[in-house]
Amino acid sequence: MSWYFAWEDSVFTGIDEVDWASLRHAHGSAEDVPGLLRGLASPDRTEREDALDRMYGVVHDQGTVYDSTLACVPFLLALAGSEEVPERGDIVELLVSIGVVGDRRNGEGPSRPGGAPSRAGALIRSRAEVFARLTGDADAEVRRTAVSALVRFLDEPTRVLGLLRERFTVERDDRVLLSLTQSLGLFVRRHPAHAAEALELLVAQSAPMYGPGLRLAALGQLADCAPDRLPPDLVPLVVRLLRQRSAARPAGREEAGTPGADTLVGRLERLRPSDEEGSWLLRTLHSALGDRVDDRIALLDGQLTGPDPADRCNGVWMAAGLLREWRIDHVRLVSLIGEQLAAEEGRLRDAAVSVLTDLFGLAAPAADRLATLVTARPELWVRRREGRATALGGPLKALAGSGDPRAVPMLAEVLAGGAVPGELGQVIVPLGRAAAPLAPLVRQRLGAISVDSAAGRALAVPLLSAVVALGDREALPEVMRLVHGEAGLSPGEPYTGYAVRALGLFGSAAREAVPALRGLLDTGDAGAAARALWEVEEDASVVLPVLVRELADGEPRRRRQAAEVLARLGPQARPASAALRRGTTSGDPGERVAAAYALWRIDADAEPVLPVLRRAWTEAPSTRRTVAGQVVAMGRAATPLRDLVDAELSSRRRHLASPGAFGSHDILKDERLLGLCREVVAGG
Repeated sequence: MSWYFAWEDSVFTGIDEVDWASLRHAHGSAEDVPGLLRGLASPDRTEREDALDRMYGVVHDQGTVYDSTLACVPFLLALAGSEEVPERGDIVELLVSIGVVGDRRNGEGPSRPGGAPSRAGALIRSRAEVFARLTGDADAEVRRTAVSALVRFLDEPTRVLGLLRERFTVERDDRVLLSLTQSLGLFVRRHPAHAAEALELLVAQSAPMYGPGLRLAALGQLADCAPDRLPPDLVPLVVRLLRQRSAARPAGREEAGTPGADTLVGRLERLRPSDEEGSWLLRTLHSALGDRVDDRIALLDGQLTGPDPADRCNGVWMAAGLLREWRIDHVRLVSLIGEQLAAEEGRLRDAAVSVLTDLFGLAAPAADRLATLVTARPELWVRRREGRATALGGPLKALAGSGDPRAVPMLAEVLAGGAVPGELGQVIVPLGRAAAPLAPLVRQRLGAISVDSAAGRALAVPLLSAVVALGDREALPEVMRLVHGEAGLSPGEPYTGYAVRALGLFGSAAREAVPALRGLLDTGDAGAAARALWEVEEDASVVLPVLVRELADGEPRRRRQAAEVLARLGPQARPASAALRRGTTSGDPGERVAAAYALWRIDADAEPVLPVLRRAWTEAPSTRRTVAGQVVAMGRAATPLRDLVDAELSSRRRHLASPGAFGSHDILKDERLLGLCREVVAGG
């Protein structure tokens, strides 16, 4: 083993001369980094995977570049260039990830000139010759990652293109060929002055002489950087190529080598999509097609009706992305997703359930399929998780979220069986009046718990949220029992906020709770308590001083909540006008909107309010649903904002849509915004 130690000394020359203890990473001092770097070269696979896990977790946490990351770059480059190191492709990928954070030339990452990310990118570019050598490495995985690094970091466009062209003539590994094609597209975007020959290479690779996978990759790159070079029959061609590729792919999951160790890298390896390459090919194409929505819908139709389950599974996830970003005629697409619920493949069925759960009312075209599944599989109604709250099973949650009343008897059985799913209140809302039969069961369960225990407090939250969602005024005795319990309304407890909201629902019938509510006026729950007190007593003299104090001293969330309550007081909140006017200039758009609407409710003067609402609508799309509700309430006084409503209704893009981001309630929020906009139009 003497050769190994000699080799290790050469690769890590100078590592002990770095003052690692003075450098920082995600968890503090970087004194452990030399051990991680040496772990990347360990003869033991588990140790190598663990070291790579930790490099991403501390030195490059969530894409961050630290001073310690910069110090690692020379050693990572040495490891990547050493044939004795296994899995060098992973190290090249780590270098690419570090380098692009500081690369501002293609929008690949923000960078402060002179900062660690910028210097890391410059350092990698200064030593990019190693990637030119690695494009001819014996290890196909190294070649695959090296061609991408070559385009990103070697600042010699003519030479880079020559190397890519040469690799195409000798390369036989399909994954490397796909990476070469992707790198050609990246080359075109980075070096437009040298793009002509690269584009011709891409067009050539989309021709019938190449295999379907490579042709799909070339079409995806052309769609992104030269859409005018795409064939006129793009969608049917892509669907045909996809099916040819799937027919030639070996049945079952493609896994190379022995199973990975129980590290993050190993687990991710086992959890990859069954056809990761196919997912990448079609995802690239969908992303490049962008706002060519009709083409994307037609393409998804082909994906979701194909014979291969992996293609359909990829299609389900890509359909989710389209529905999340665009307002389209969703019926056919959602129906096709629903058809996947009958598939034998668990991965495909689970993907369809997951997507339908996030569609809420838009999932209605798949409701029959959902109902069939949950009726046949009652074991899917709930998920019991050790140490965590019971959750609704995906199929039942999706059915209820779609507003289908067939979910109600099943939810009733869940409650009667002793389970209280955490999402109970959430799924009751879309069910509307159809959920009324659940009210007695909710009251029964609420009457049996005690918030004196942690378990009781955990159960109280979904049950109280269900009372509010049901608007169940008959639940007053059960809620008051919690108020009078030993724990009472404990400040800061999640169940307290829900109990306070429920008390407001009962109005004057809940006068018995006034002392408990007043006891919260000097706590972090002051805004919610003031709202409930107003709804119970309608005594402005009690709540107004509290709300004015909240406007002056609270954090933005509390100021916003106080303004919302002041709007309910109307003219009686006039003493708060000066503070509310200050709120209309806040840096928090939600606070500005709430303060402006409260001023309208106090003075009925739209002139100073409308500019605030217009600015928030334009600058902060997350406020649009709130503003639209205010426009509905203001009636004709808000007519000058009608152009915003008309523009929203004519837009095909969802107001919260942003590529790569996803919030499970974004579609629901957008659909509610559209409903309010239609209400504005209907009101004239």
